[in-house]
Amino acid sequence: MMAGLRELTAHRYLLGFGFLMVFLSGHGQTFLISLYGGVLRESFDLSHAGFGGLYSLATLMSGVLVIGFGRGIDRFALPLVAGAVVLGAASGGLLLALATASWMLVPALLLLRLCGQGLMVNLAQTTVARGIKYKRGTAISLITMGFPLAEAVMPAAVVALMATLGWRGSWLLLVGLLLLIALPVVLLLLRAERQERAKRLDSPDSVPDEAMNGQPLAVDWRRSEVLRDRRFYQILPALLAPPIVITALFFHQVPIAEGKGWSLALISSAFTAYAITHIVGLLLTGPLIDRLGARRLLGVYLLPMLAALGVLGYAQSAAGAFVYLGLMGLCVGASGTLMGALWPELYGLRHLGGIRAMAHGAMVLGTAAGPVLTGLLFDLGLSVSGLALVMAMYLVIAILLVLPVARPI
Repeated sequence: MMAGLRELTAHRYLLGFGFLMVFLSGHGQTFLISLYGGVLRESFDLSHAGFGGLYSLATLMSGVLVIGFGRGIDRFALPLVAGAVVLGAASGGLLLALATASWMLVPALLLLRLCGQGLMVNLAQTTVARGIKYKRGTAISLITMGFPLAEAVMPAAVVALMATLGWRGSWLLLVGLLLLIALPVVLLLLRAERQERAKRLDSPDSVPDEAMNGQPLAVDWRRSEVLRDRRFYQILPALLAPPIVITALFFHQVPIAEGKGWSLALISSAFTAYAITHIVGLLLTGPLIDRLGARRLLGVYLLPMLAALGVLGYAQSAAGAFVYLGLMGLCVGASGTLMGALWPELYGLRHLGGIRAMAHGAMVLGTAAGPVLTGLLFDLGLSVSGLALVMAMYLVIAILLVLPVARPI
């Protein structure tokens, strides 16, 4: 325990870098960009479907491109990659602020989605997974806390900025903050980490470079080898379940609320439970991974979401909304840590950036399809209870597929 605590303390600058990158990824996340949906539709005379189509196109393109660009994390110097990713996100924000035609939204949103939602999180989790071995799960859970912080801080800040500066002015200010504050801090944290690492190498009391739980690291697999490994395809449905299900349910939360007889005010209040349990899930899963290994959690971490779907399908009371979203948050928090720790445990560290990028690309494609398929089911007359049952069946299949990969607890 003390060795793990010393390792986390020794890598405080690396943890700061990872936390900051995850926080900054909020610039490309749906929860922030969606706040600009109304003004962008009005400014460029777009319908709801038109703006949604442009956003989906940019998201799908980013999902494909991140698979290729993710390999750069494995090949180039970390400060160079980190600087390029922050500059890419800033370029997307600048292009959006200066856009004069609707077609310009596509490259702007593409840069924000690719560099923000995609590469920033990939870079943060890959770098921390490589640098911290003994307490890898705890470390990833700590840096992933940057995401709920961004969810809590950025929307309110952006709404205030739009009211004060207008939507274009708000993006210009965000770009300025990225370039003048975030970028220098990112590079300073990486420089401080390099200096600390050099000191540790010269110290007789340096933390040993053992793998998590004292076990040897996995052999370094290449991406082509991973694509031929059946375990990869057994794991994907389980790991992709939380983002796919959550995106579909949140995208259609208005018809879901109407079907359950829940007001939007009630749903908004219930998101407090989601935010709290999201953080709890992050904090609990990290130490469990350090203790048991990520593989052992694969067969059980979806159970809270399965229970949440049961509540969504059958609960009618107002309390049901809080229980439903609370259980969802617990699973999503666990998923954020598990996805960061599993790949190095299975496939090693050398090609980790590229491997994570493949999984992220699959996630983007899945989250893009989820709302469409859910909308089709609603159009066909499926009830909320029926939708919950369909999603629960998917989770059961995903759990059964992943059980042979997960070692029993």
